[in-house]
This record gives sequence, C-alpha cells and structure tokens, in this order.
Amino acid sequence: MAASSPSSSSRPSPSSRSSFFPTPAIDHSVAGITAGAVATVCMNPLDLIKTQFQVDTTSRAKLSARSGWATKMLGGQVAKDMVGALRRIVQQGGWTGLYRGLSPNVVGNSASWGLYFLWYTMIKERMAARAYEASGGDDGEIKKLSAGQHLLAASESGAITALMTNPIWVVKTRMFTTTRAGGTAAASNTPIPPAPSIQVASSPSSAAAASDASPYRTLRSSLVHIYRNEGFRGLYKGTGLALFGVSNGAIQFMAYEQLKRHRSNVALKKRGGTASAADLGAEGQVKLSNVEYTIISGLAKLVAIGLTYPYQVVRSRYQNHATAHLYPTVTRCIQLTYRNEGLSAFYKGMSANLVRILPATCVTFVVYENVSWTLKRAADSRRRAEAGEATDQH
Repeated sequence: MAASSPSSSSRPSPSSRSSFFPTPAIDHSVAGITAGAVATVCMNPLDLIKTQFQVDTTSRAKLSARSGWATKMLGGQVAKDMVGALRRIVQQGGWTGLYRGLSPNVVGNSASWGLYFLWYTMIKERMAARAYEASGGDDGEIKKLSAGQHLLAASESGAITALMTNPIWVVKTRMFTTTRAGGTAAASNTPIPPAPSIQVASSPSSAAAASDASPYRTLRSSLVHIYRNEGFRGLYKGTGLALFGVSNGAIQFMAYEQLKRHRSNVALKKRGGTASAADLGAEGQVKLSNVEYTIISGLAKLVAIGLTYPYQVVRSRYQNHATAHLYPTVTRCIQLTYRNEGLSAFYKGMSANLVRILPATCVTFVVYENVSWTLKRAADSRRRAEAGEATDQH
C-alpha cells in the first residue's frame, strides 16, 4: 500500500527534495565518504591478507574428494591460514604492518564510495525526474525505479568511479604485496619465483627496488614512482578488469535496493500504509533498523561476490609488480592461473575476503544510511526553522 502524500499541487518534484548540502547527491556522497573511511580503518588488516592470498602463486589448494563445496570455495583451512598470515605480517613489519597501505586504502575506499554515491544518486534522480515529467506530475507520486534501472544506474556510476580511482588501487596492491624494506610480502613462506634475468635487466627500476627501501611508502611517492617508471599505462593497469568488476557493485546495489524496498513496504504496512513526508526518503522509502540494513547489505554482497570474485584475483595478480613478468596480459594471467593452480585458484583469498567484506559492507551501509538520514533530518529541521522565521516576520 502506498504511503499517503500531499496533493499533487503541493507535491515537489524529485529534484527538489530537501538536502543538507546544496543537492541530495552531495549529501549521499558525504555519507559514502564517511562510511568508506570507517569501514576501511576497521578492516584494513583483513584486506591486506586477502590481497596477499590473491597474488600468492606458490601454494595450491589441496581439496579432497570429500571436501564440501563451501570448503572448496574458501580454500580449506580458513582460520589456520589467516592466523598464519597475520603472524607473518607482524613478524615482517611489526603490529604497524597490519596497517600497511592504509593511506591509499582509506583514500581509495572513501573516494570510491563518495564518488559512487554521488554519481549513483545523480543518475537515479535524473531517471526519477524523467519518469515524473513523463507522467506530468499529476498523480503526486514519487516514481520508483525498476530493478533494471537500479542496475543501469549502478553500472554507470561504477564505471565512472573505477576510471577515476584506478591509480589508487594500483598503489594499494603494490603496497599490500611489498614490505617497507623493499621485499616481497606473500601469504605463504615460499618466495615468488624471480623474473628471468633478461627481463629483469630490461627493467631499470628492478635493481633499485631490490637494494633500496620500497618505493611504495606513501600514496604520493607511489603515484610518482609508478608514473616515472611506467607512465600513465602503469597507473591505469588493470582498468579493463576494474570496469568488468563494476558488475559486482551493480549486482550488489540492485539486490540491495530491491531488498530495501521490500522491507520498507513491509514497515509501511505495519504503520497502516501511511508516513509523513519527513519520514520518507528516496523513492518513498522509510528508515529501517540497523539490524535490517545489516542483513540486507550482507545478503546483497553475498550474491554479488559469489558471481564476480574471480576477477578480483586476476586483477590483483595483474597489478602486482612482483609478478608482472608472469602475467604480462590479462588473458595470460587467466591461462597460467588455471593451468598451474586449477579452478580453485580463482577463489584464493575468498575466505579472508568474506570475513573482511561482509562486516565491512554491513558497517559501510549502516553508517551510510544513518549519516544520510541524519543529514536529511537536519535539512528538514533547518527548513522548518527558516519557514518559522519567515512566518514570524510576516
């Protein structure tokens, strides 16, 4: 049952909805930046382990015939492997080693979520405004987008964000797969095979990287180093895979939006099908509980990651400078990974990823939703105060 609404004559168009900042898109962007920063700081150690597992080419998952599908997908001894990886990281770089690469990770995730929600909200608003104008605005209803429209909006915003933030993710991968002393960080104790001598000799930066401290120490110095030695091509290495990875976010957001709409409709029915304008958010939805946002975001992420995880492994290996000689192209990376390690290799690090990404996703969306609603209610309060002052003056 639809929520009650004011008459069509007083009904604002979708683009005129209240916002704390100049536009609702900026409100959602600020909420996304905040959520991305909080989640990244909390989950950086697990993100570090996941990346190191992904680029590890020395171990092959041993799967027995009696192993269940979940064990095969997660790669076996999840807890033992993760504890061992944590121990090795601490041994190599101390407790601060757990936050190796934090700066590009925070910047990357904050920028990604902020840009993603900025573009996502703008695209959805344009879609809703077109639908509103097409109907003439006579029915006074907020136009709800379809699953296909949510998928399209998420895909477009994801592609734009991926192109804008790819250099940051290249730096993050390089930092996560090297130590501060310039050595190679790996999830296993076996070193990554060195490049053939002829290829090492052709790389002017290889000798320096081996003898000196890692050039990947800060975000700025890493970007400068990559640009000087590899040019723009190095900064945008793996962009094609990143664009392919847009499907992950698109699937996730489509599932999230549909699940959130369903729960919002259930909540409205419990309220008798009515709600004030102040209690309605985008597309006429109401605020849910933090538990509901947690469950919804977790389910949406599970669907998305199960379908798209292998591309993350390929992207991490392709962007990893230590194995650039092994994987000169994406196609070669896929071929060698499958030939040498089997299908299970494409799910390496998924255990650490699930442990990291599910809590991170839930934290991100809970923080995002709460900040978004806080900004909306602050804007509503400010508007009422301004209206009251205008009334008093008259």
